Formats: sequence, C-alpha cells, structure tokens
Amino acid sequence: MLSSSIDWALRGGTCALVLLIAAALLRDYGRLVAARLGALFAVGTGAYAITSVAGFSPHLGAWAIPLLALSAGNNVVFWTLAASLFDDGFRLRWWHAALWLLLVTAGTVACFLSAPALGLALTLSSFAFAGLAMAQALTSWRADLVEGRRRLRLFVIGASSLYIGLNAMAQLLGVPRSAPEGASLAGAGGLLAIAGVVAWSLLRVSRTQSLFPPMEDAPQPSELPSAPAEPADQGLVAALGRLMTAERAHRQDGLTIGTLAQQLGLPEYRLRRLINQALGYRNFNSFVNHYRIAEVKAALADPHQSEVPVLTIALDAGFSSLGPFNRAFKAETGMTPSEYRRLSAGKAADVGIDRPISESASPISNSARSNLAAH
Repeated sequence: MLSSSIDWALRGGTCALVLLIAAALLRDYGRLVAARLGALFAVGTGAYAITSVAGFSPHLGAWAIPLLALSAGNNVVFWTLAASLFDDGFRLRWWHAALWLLLVTAGTVACFLSAPALGLALTLSSFAFAGLAMAQALTSWRADLVEGRRRLRLFVIGASSLYIGLNAMAQLLGVPRSAPEGASLAGAGGLLAIAGVVAWSLLRVSRTQSLFPPMEDAPQPSELPSAPAEPADQGLVAALGRLMTAERAHRQDGLTIGTLAQQLGLPEYRLRRLINQALGYRNFNSFVNHYRIAEVKAALADPHQSEVPVLTIALDAGFSSLGPFNRAFKAETGMTPSEYRRLSAGKAADVGIDRPISESASPISNSARSNLAAH
C-alpha cells in the first residue's frame, strides 16, 4: 500500500513538472513548431505516467481514453521533437500528423481488443522511433554550435530513448502491467528524474542561449545588445574571415569544425563559440554552406560561366554531391540553381556582376564587418 502511494506521488510530481514544461514552452516559444511539439510531448509524457501505473485499465472510465491516445502517439511526437530541436531546417509535414494519428488509433484500439499482433507492432514501433531520435541527435551533434543544446541533447535523447527501449523490452518479455509494483515504482522514479532534469535544463539554458532557432521577425544576434567583445575575439573573427574568404577554406573536402579549428590554432569549443556568438550561426554546416553558396551564386551570375554545368560549379565550391547542394541552395535563396541563373541573366544589364564574393555575400554580420574594419 505504501509503495503504491509513493508510486502515485512520483507520477503526480512528473505530471506537474511536464505540465510546467509545456506551459513554459508555449508561453515563451509558442510560435515555433519545436516548442509546440515539446509541449505535446510533455503532455503525452504526463499521460504515460498515469497509464503506465500498475493496475491501470482502459475500463476505468471514459477519461482514460484520451490518456491512452496521447500515450500511444507519444513515440511519434518524441521523434519529430528530436528532429525539430536538433535540425534548424526541420519542417513539419502532413504525414507526420498522419503517422501520429495512426498510432493513436492503433494504440487505443489495442487497449480494448485482444490483438497480440497489433500490440507487438506498437511495441516494435517504440524501438524504431527511439532509434530514429537517437540517430537524429548523434548525426548532427558534431555540427551543433549551440553549447547548451549540445550538452542537453545527449541526455534528453539518451535517457528518453533508454526509457522507451526498456519499457518496450519489458512488454516483449511479457511483463504485465499489473504484476510488478516495484517495477512500476522504479519507472515512476525514472520518469520524475528525467522530467526534473529537463525542466531544470530548460530554465538554465534559457538564461544564456535558446535551444530553439530564433523566429524570423526576431532580432538577429548581431542586432541584440551585448557586452563589447574582447580585442582578441576581434582578431579571431578577422582571422576566420580571411580563412573563409581569401583562402576559401570552404572548398576543402570533408571540412569539419575540428580541421578548421586546427588551421586557426584554436580549441574546437572556442571556434564553436566564436561562430555561434559572434556570427550568429547555430550549425557549422550552415556556416560553411553560406560561403559555398555565395561562390556558386557569383558563378551562376557570371555570363562567362553560363555554359559551365551547375554540378561542376557546385563541386568546385566544396559540395560533395548534387542532392545536398540543391537542398542547401534552395533553402538559402528560395529557388533552384537553374532559376537563379536565369534570373541573374535577365538582370545582368541592370545589376553589377563583378563584385567580389567577400563583399557581396559574406555571412559575416554588419556589426562584425564594422569591427573588422576598425581592427
């Protein structure tokens, strides 16, 4: 009886924390998809905290149905949250919602019908979505320039994926919900610990850096008031600018932040901080691709290179293949390379086409460029 009371107390604390997280996310970042997904995942986690307690049954009343539905679809929300949180270019698609609705329906039906095959499919989906979320966190970890997000992502994804995986393993091994009160108590404690660390981390990180990308109409980092940079930092900005524009480091095959830091004689963490805080980039690949696309744009607008294939221009600028180049170019300019070339040819008589790349399309902010001139 005592363990049951402690179990419910822990789960109640979890529900309170995740609802606090959801409210904070919607209050501060309600216009962002990542924040909305985070709020939905928090609510789903609270629902799961209730539905996973020992002895819970869908026959307890109509109020149990929405809780079961939110719990069943939370794996999809978890995966899309990881994608939106760690990929600044993520866009929510209609099929994400369709997949969530499918699992919600299947999970709700499985609670009222005896369908072992459906239950097994839902259990295996927990592994699949946990694996996708882990892959999302790990593949983009090295390129992440936001220090708080780099530290938080491994805990959030690792701990949450481990919890989902262990729960799925328990179901595959045939552990019934109603049997082990000790396991239920341990699960409640694990949920409360994860929710507590996430809540603390969100509050702590929000004081210095946002985990979410800035809104389009929000002031950019160069426009925000900040303390004057140290003189040494200005020298590093100047050195980085020369390396990327004069020496065109972006053309190097397999350029990583580690190799770029070596060329500058800096530790990786200092270069990450420099690119993120001085130039406003949240991802190293976006930083490098901006220089590459600047070179491509200049070549596409050059009438003397009108017969040069787009692929050749992209490879010369440092892109490894056509697919990533096309996606990065369209994300940067809003049009395909061929459309940009045609538009540039039509405007060639009205605009100058011989401006250097370093002046026409440098990703260094205006304030940083002014500092370089002063330096």
